[in-house]
Amino acid sequence: MTVERRGSRVWGALLATALAFAGQAMAAETENPDPWEGFNRKIFVFNDTLDTYALKPVAQGYQRFTPGFVQTGVSNFFNNLGDVRNLANDLLQGKVEHAGVDTARLLMNTTLGGLGLVDVATKAGLQRNDEDFGQTLGKWGASSGPYLVLPFFGPSSVRDGLGRIPDSYSSAYPYVDDVAVRNSAFALSTVDTRAGLLQAERLITGDKYVFIRNAYLQTREFKVNDGHVVDDF
Repeated sequence: MTVERRGSRVWGALLATALAFAGQAMAAETENPDPWEGFNRKIFVFNDTLDTYALKPVAQGYQRFTPGFVQTGVSNFFNNLGDVRNLANDLLQGKVEHAGVDTARLLMNTTLGGLGLVDVATKAGLQRNDEDFGQTLGKWGASSGPYLVLPFFGPSSVRDGLGRIPDSYSSAYPYVDDVAVRNSAFALSTVDTRAGLLQAERLITGDKYVFIRNAYLQTREFKVNDGHVVDDF
């Protein structure tokens, strides 16, 4: 069993436990989207400490010393892999036009773009759609549920946390048998993602926990509603 699959089972168990407590919290969600704030803040401190002393310095070094064209190629490569997830959720949400675009993107970038290293599809006018199973559940009418900070993964919600499980099967990682290759690819993807957030981090003001929570919830609402935000905060 791969690390990714074991991880999915662990998160499934944790989130199933969270769902057991979610019923009462759902009723108060509009007034308080974060009924588990005490628990969430503890996990947030753990994640933030890990980021401050491990992930962020590596991401800063990666951004500083890696040539820009290499960083762009790495980001494009992982975005191309992510288009499989986007396509699957396009179909589940009934977004036929988006599914056509993402299919074309996959074909163009994988072939003409050298396995996705060059994003020729965007240059051709095919814009990337960012979809995941959390958004799909939202489209199907599922409430986000209480805000939830996941160890290592960061801000989420009960719905979005559960959505990680099926999304993991549209990822390439579970199907890579070579442990060294799989872990190296996952590490590179994580560092690339973190490097992409270094500039945005400068926008954080006030209580960092509250800022990130509200930004996350509003962004997810924006995505689920395809650009329409309902401000509950």
